[in-house]
Amino acid sequence: MNAPHVLVVEDEQRLARLLVSYLLAAGYRASAQHDGLAVQATVAAGDVDLILLDWMLPGMDGLSLCRLLRANSDIPIIMMTARAQEEDRLDGLDSGADDYICKPFSPREVVARVRAVLRRRPSGTPQPGLQIDDAGMRAFVHGKEVALTPVEFRLLKLLRDAPGKAMSRDDLRSWVYEDRRIVHDRTIDTHVKNLRRKLEEAGLAEAISAVYGVGYRWEARSALQP
Repeated sequence: MNAPHVLVVEDEQRLARLLVSYLLAAGYRASAQHDGLAVQATVAAGDVDLILLDWMLPGMDGLSLCRLLRANSDIPIIMMTARAQEEDRLDGLDSGADDYICKPFSPREVVARVRAVLRRRPSGTPQPGLQIDDAGMRAFVHGKEVALTPVEFRLLKLLRDAPGKAMSRDDLRSWVYEDRRIVHDRTIDTHVKNLRRKLEEAGLAEAISAVYGVGYRWEARSALQP
């Protein structure tokens, strides 16, 4: 079995190289990226087991990136920052980070934090997360494709792109049926029911919840089952 892959997202390249070298010495696979905008594609490829994420990054700051990643995945994230105030630490944890480490730090401490966070994860659990291929109109859960109809794919994308937002049946209907045909609410309900079933069978449970009297909502911290 391959060692866990730790992605170091840090714009200070000297520090990034130092952390990568310590992680490699500790038996992990490790790589570095220096721009927040590039991280999403790396995570979507499905070969990242933990992210060491710097708060201050070019392109997209670490806090925003953490929230974005959390909308689609529960990959462990350890925030790294020189912002040591309690409010800053709470902001980092509230954004979905699993741990928080303040600069300056010892690389050995970082490795220990990585080991502790990975230890808390169930062994043998597939890499969680949902990836969407817009161009190919395909969706993947745990790296395996989920067979969706075009309507189901459009529903999934609309809900996933607005985590936590209650979407009315009218919103869903106008999005998935571009010709504005007359479609009953029960038709939308059936499509959502089929989409939820397929996601659950693939291992992504409770991702879509019903909002009484309104429609449906994508749960940003949805439960992922092995």
